Order: sequence, then C-alpha cells, then structure tokens
Amino acid sequence: MTNVTKNPKAKKILLNAFDMNCVGHINHGLWTHPRDESHRFNELNYWTDLAQTLEQGLFDGLFIADITGVYDVYQNNIDLTLKEAIQLPSHDPSTLVSAMAAVTKNLGFGITVNLSYESPYQFARRFASLDHLTQGRIGWNIVTGYLDSAQRLIGEKGLKDHDLRYEQAEEFLQLCYKFWEGSWENDALLNDKQKRIFTDPAKVHQINHQGQFYQSQGVFQVSPYIQRTPVLFQAGASSRGLAFATQHAEGMFIGGDQPQKIKKQVDQIRQQTTNQGRNPQAIKIFVGITVVTAETDQLAQQKLDEYIAYASPEAGLAHFSSSVGIDLSKFADDEAIPYQKTNSIASVNNRFKEQKITKNTLKAQHVLSGRYPLIVGSGATVAEKLILLMDETGIDGFNLTRTVAPESHHDFIRLVTPELQQRGRYKTAYEHGSLRQKLFQQGDQLSASHPLQQFRCQNSASTSNSHLKQKQSA
Repeated sequence: MTNVTKNPKAKKILLNAFDMNCVGHINHGLWTHPRDESHRFNELNYWTDLAQTLEQGLFDGLFIADITGVYDVYQNNIDLTLKEAIQLPSHDPSTLVSAMAAVTKNLGFGITVNLSYESPYQFARRFASLDHLTQGRIGWNIVTGYLDSAQRLIGEKGLKDHDLRYEQAEEFLQLCYKFWEGSWENDALLNDKQKRIFTDPAKVHQINHQGQFYQSQGVFQVSPYIQRTPVLFQAGASSRGLAFATQHAEGMFIGGDQPQKIKKQVDQIRQQTTNQGRNPQAIKIFVGITVVTAETDQLAQQKLDEYIAYASPEAGLAHFSSSVGIDLSKFADDEAIPYQKTNSIASVNNRFKEQKITKNTLKAQHVLSGRYPLIVGSGATVAEKLILLMDETGIDGFNLTRTVAPESHHDFIRLVTPELQQRGRYKTAYEHGSLRQKLFQQGDQLSASHPLQQFRCQNSASTSNSHLKQKQSA
C-alpha cells in the first residue's frame, strides 16, 4: 500500500453491490468471458457465495435490480435480447433473500419491485415477512415501470402515462404505510403462555382504505418487526419522480458521468428534500459505477482491454433503446438521434434534448456496453478517484455493478477496499442494528418527520382479561 494521510472525520463511503437475478445486467456481452460465472445465476450457491463475499468486504448492501417485461424496442423484436441475454431470462429477486440472509449477519438487501403489477397487500405482507427473516435488513427499491411489453404481459395495451404512474405509486405507498405502521401497535405481541394470550386484540387495528386505485379492509397479517417499513429506495430523476422520491425515499440512485452534473443533481435533491419539510441529509445518494482494477494502473488497463474484447456494444444499444422507448437501430452510427416524447425513463430520454447524441457517441461512452461511469486503475488509483468524486459532488456512496462475475467483486475487495480503509473513508467493521440503523445511526424505524407518521397507530392501554373474555364471547 501507498503512504497516505488518514482523515478519521471524513465521511465514509457507503457501498452496495449492484446486480440482477439474470445473466446480462448492465455491462452486456461479458457473460461470454471464460472466467464469468453469471450463467449460474439460477443456482442458489451462486448467490449465497456472493452474499458471503460481500459481507467479508463489508459492503452495506446487495442491491438487486429487476424488470417486468422484456427489451423489445430495438429492431422491434427480442432476437438480440435473447441471443445476448439482455436481462432475459431473469428471475424474481425476492426469492433469493432468505437464503442469502441465512449465511450473513450484516449485509443489507435492497430489492426492486415494480408496484404497478403488485397488489399492495400481498407486497406489504411479503416484505414485512422478509423484515423478520432478515432481522431488519430489507429495503425496497420503488419503481413504476417503463416497458410497454410489461403492460401487454398483464393484458393491457400499453404503458400508463408517466405522471399517472406516480399518482398510483403515491396511493400504493400510503396503503403500505397503513399496513406496516397502522395495523399493529408495537407491543401487541405478548406471547403469554400462562394467560393464553399470544396477541392483545386491543392493540391490533383494522385498515379501511377507499382510494382511486386501491381498496382494502381488514387486519394486516404480519406482526411488526425491527424496521416495520423497509428502507425505501427510489431512482426517479424526472420532475415528478424527484418530487415523489424526496417525499418518501431514504436512498436515491442517480446517474451521471460528469462531477458537475452529479453535484447539480445532489444539490437539487437536497433542496427539494428540505422543501418537503425533511432534513436534507435524510436521503443517502448513490451513483452507479463500474470499476476495473488490478495490482497496477497498467495491469488494470490491460484487464479493461481484455474485457472490451468480450463486450457487446450492440447489446448495450438494445438495452438503451428500451430505456428511452426509441428504436436506435433505425439510425446511422453518426446520425443525431432526435428527442421523442415517450412514456419510458424520462430523465434518460431528456438527454436527446440537451445534447447531440449519436449511436457512435453512446458506444464511445459505454465501452463495456453499460452506461455507468467507468473507473479504471490500481486499488490506490480507484480509491482516490472514488474519494474525489464523492467529495466533489456530495454523494454518499456508490452502487458497484459487476463486470466479470464474481471476479470483479473479489478484485474490488482485495485491492480497493484496503486503500479506502487506509484513508479513513471506509468502515473496518459493521455497526450493530438494522439496515436503517447502519445507514443513518438514528434508530431502526423511520423518523417522525417522514410522511408515514400520519399513518402510525398510537399505543393504547392493554386490554384487561375481563374485556378479552367479553370480546371473545361476543
């Protein structure tokens, strides 16, 4: 290691591994690399081994992306999507959590679930159950979807209007808050064998919800656990998405390849969070990155060149086509791609408004066929670049996507993590407590300044035995 100055007071980097229950996630084509094992994504020990590796590297969480639907915009079919395994096949990410939680003690799990295709009750029940089984290590990445193919899968003609999806999301969250926070009081569970009272009936309340999108009446089936509400993540970057995220989210994922652009987003998020009546630091902000590292800068560049030989730029374009809802195959390599209003990811699509972008531009930006910033170098070089990016922009951490699996995570933990620790910018041990406590050090449950506060039930006096008997005989 190099000699560096350690600053114990500097903000420590938060770090998630970013993955998906599939072969090709972000950096497309690398599944063909001879050392890549992502074809084993359907084997449970592939994931339990990964979870143990990440915990050894003191990662804060494993963030698992997901989509409903397929990428069928490019060339108006899924031929390339199937050939290059562009997030197809892909499996349900929530099925992995219990197994990974069983082999770890501290690693958090951020799971993407598209609320547009879920029943609020069944979803809330599933995640409340996972809060129990993970001992408070579960988080939810809230998405509303952006693929027409998903709507057709559930029997509808096309994607709902972008802003209407967020109106539905608002009500979905309100109903989930009622289930998680409003049905059971904290001390409802007694487990009293002598009195034969497992749960105090006076402390369990019926939910009555009659809304525009959802109706629900009854008692939530899952008793509360450490976090009650999972840690809430969101990636909305449109004006409507930002308003939603700064009201509800505890973690936000943003993109950006230039520090000044990232800082502008961070400042905007902090200001809007303040405008919502919340502490501007109530949201942890993460930037997605790709890292290629080796023992020296020269060896890292050689490794990158090796990876590039296996990458598929066209697969990257196919992924990007569905993200923006525009078939990029129709344009020549050097032809400017015009802005077209679609119902897909508005913040990504707006790039065509702001600058001249061609297919060659995209290929040059995405040398590993993924659109995340690429950081290359020795462990010391990568560590310095991460610290500089964090300090220049005000972000809180990174979502580290894989290249060659599991090699890239092993490389990062072996080479980069010790350099960050030596500089006092990365933890040397886990804090105790839930995922929320580890991220914020302010308790296991959301603060009273969060909008879910209005849906919390207040603790009532315990039911007397005589009242219990009357109630049971009524």
